[in-house]
Amino acid sequence: MRKTKVFAGKKHVYDTSKAEALGNRAHSYYGDPAGFEETLYKTKGGLYFLWGLGGADSPYSAGEDIRPISEKEAKAWLEA
Repeated sequence: MRKTKVFAGKKHVYDTSKAEALGNRAHSYYGDPAGFEETLYKTKGGLYFLWGLGGADSPYSAGEDIRPISEKEAKAWLEA
């Protein structure tokens, strides 16, 4: 998946096929409307983003999406 998003006031292109996957998490169980799956990625430029897909009541209710995050947030996500 490839999307252009604004992060820290600048446009960036986030592409799951060109970034390095650092970890994956599933929240809840298959079929749960609030459940979702996330994968953390790091680009060659050092930017972090979450790719997510979830149910109708999840943060990814609109379907597959990319959410840019800071390095601090990425480290916290990996430690949780």
